[in-house]
Amino acid sequence: MSRSFATFLCSRTTLALVLTSFFAFLSLEIPANGQLPPDSPNPMLAQPQDRITTFIDDEQTVTLHGNRHPLALPQYDTGAVSPGFRMDRMLLTLLPDDTQQDALDQLLAAQHNPESPYYRQWLTPEQYGERFGVSEDDLAQITSWLQTHGMAVEEVTAGRLSIVFSGTAGQVESAFHTRIHSYKIGDEVHHANTSDPSIPVAFAQVVGGVVSLHDFRSAAMHTGARLPAAPDFTSGSSYYLAPADFATIYDLGPLYQASINGTGQSVAIVARSNINIADVRQFRTSFDLPANDPQIIVNGTDPGIWSTGEETEADLDVEWSGAVAKNAAIQFVVSKSTNSSDGTYLSAQYIVGHNLAPVMSMSFGLCEASLGSSGNSFINSLWRQAAAQGITVFVSSGDDGAAGCDSASASSATHGRAVNGLCSSPYSVCVGGTEFHDTSNPSLYWASSNAAGTQSSALSYIPEVVWNESGSGGLWASGGGASTLYAKPSWQAGTGVPADGKRDVPDVALTAAGHDGYLIYQNGGLYVVGGTSAASPSFAGVMALVVQHAAARQGDANTVFYPLATKQGTGGASVFHDITTGNNSVPGLTGFSATAGYDQATGLGSVDASVLVNHWSDGTTTPEFHATAASNSLSVTAGSNNSVTLNITVSGGFNAAVAFSVTGLPSGISATFTPATLSAPGSGASVLKLTATGSAKVGTYSITVSATSGGTKQQVALSITCASARAPIRRLM
Repeated sequence: MSRSFATFLCSRTTLALVLTSFFAFLSLEIPANGQLPPDSPNPMLAQPQDRITTFIDDEQTVTLHGNRHPLALPQYDTGAVSPGFRMDRMLLTLLPDDTQQDALDQLLAAQHNPESPYYRQWLTPEQYGERFGVSEDDLAQITSWLQTHGMAVEEVTAGRLSIVFSGTAGQVESAFHTRIHSYKIGDEVHHANTSDPSIPVAFAQVVGGVVSLHDFRSAAMHTGARLPAAPDFTSGSSYYLAPADFATIYDLGPLYQASINGTGQSVAIVARSNINIADVRQFRTSFDLPANDPQIIVNGTDPGIWSTGEETEADLDVEWSGAVAKNAAIQFVVSKSTNSSDGTYLSAQYIVGHNLAPVMSMSFGLCEASLGSSGNSFINSLWRQAAAQGITVFVSSGDDGAAGCDSASASSATHGRAVNGLCSSPYSVCVGGTEFHDTSNPSLYWASSNAAGTQSSALSYIPEVVWNESGSGGLWASGGGASTLYAKPSWQAGTGVPADGKRDVPDVALTAAGHDGYLIYQNGGLYVVGGTSAASPSFAGVMALVVQHAAARQGDANTVFYPLATKQGTGGASVFHDITTGNNSVPGLTGFSATAGYDQATGLGSVDASVLVNHWSDGTTTPEFHATAASNSLSVTAGSNNSVTLNITVSGGFNAAVAFSVTGLPSGISATFTPATLSAPGSGASVLKLTATGSAKVGTYSITVSATSGGTKQQVALSITCASARAPIRRLM
């Protein structure tokens, strides 16, 4: 090859590389103001790296601990299922690497920081996958491995963090090294893996687990439906809730008058049973709501209406999210449960994976222990993706009080304190329950008859207590407590928030009692229901009004709820009705009592919707950190050392690493920090150690300690005095 031709090829290659890099840069989502934070890594530059780099050997495996359902016990075991037993639409959950996770944490914090160029720069599912998902090559290797074991890969989600696949029990046993057996528990027969599954060692950094290998499903969070006892919806001291009553009690009227009614917005509902659309139409006609059919989206095979209880849940969620946001589009996503997957997870994944709506609601529950490590990882990952896409996720806190692992219909709690793992992720809003305190003087709050058209009878806001109707009929009470998995997020702060270092739930609450329960239509008949299943879609409807008024998606609303509550306590707008009476203790278990401010029974309390919408921007805070020193002066002797502690506090949802440095040191004095960097969320302490050599010059000096995170720097001035070492005393002989 001639020198000139080689030079030409080299220049062509260089040009191609430059152009490739240039167009890759242009394809990045640069913030609207076109600026990147100074001295800050761009979280949008995160890219997946290939991590499956060794031979995939089915004989060299690693166990995925915590993935056997707690009820899959030998005493219930009735034997193995047949090898051909169908296990459809399983979910393989995948993991980002540490670098991607750090970048994602930075982005999520920046999306809620008004001073960040990434403020409300929400991602699409495809953009999320390109930056925070698994690499294309790793996906190809995993899907090929599943297919090699005879299983069908049905979908790789756009976020590239889960794979939907189907197979038989025999294929699952071969691939994941566990057996599938039947279990008879009471009158119910379930199917589940007998031991924790295993995967090839080559997948250990990429595969989080399988969701799931059993058919123990989440529970719908509602009390049993029953007919109102009288045509005017009044029975003794119970006054059943029509949409117009809810609007009066929670102050929606001024919003409706200002045309803040959900127009142009949508709410997505998670379901696993279909509905009769005629019931929704009758509900809206009977309570004088505008005609507005929900959009029914069947994800896969239509399950139809497979149980009365599931139909009740679906009707409640659709009817009441649309009753509150009466002009919003209600997108009802229904997925059929299988022998190995809960339809609610498939529906939730569809909503997030298709970026379906700015607000979504899930009224189901399963405690963290029953979800298992793979289930918890899947839910947390899905809600985190939703937050990055600007979706506000509402989930019911549960109907079994502090006993999150017990059935709400049980007579006594036996599994100790626990919370709903579907809402304990810090990326979802967990909605608890209250109960109207109206029995001593009902005429003060309710009219003696119903208004024509709307059927309303509520006169004003009604004081609330913790929802607790537990007793001989079950554990019916507002779910709440502390997570066993998640650390306390930086935004969860304020009066009453426990100093337990853990994510506490619920965050907010609405009425959930069977007393004054919610009216629904089902199969042409009028029923009344309660439970946090009603509170979650209703709050989702309120959030749709927030989004309409703000004209933008809001993402994780907790980053605003908690600052609003803090400001309310110091003279700000009265957004929340603070619940200070009652508890969520149930037979067999002591729960948590309502207190001033936050509590683990009702969270921040219920809401005045009009004040919330109109003061939403009051809760937008700038995440920040502050640096202080235990002392602003320090003495060090030549030839020795001395230390001072530096403290970093964070506020406003700040969540990033903070690094330390020092300038102005005189000759002969050196400095070290332990640690040199505080990892996210950035709060904590570092010890600055100054060491003076024997020749250090005596004197007083000013030095500057800097704490830096991205483009933000906090500085602390210290006065340093270097003293001479005392000469040794000579003894006369």
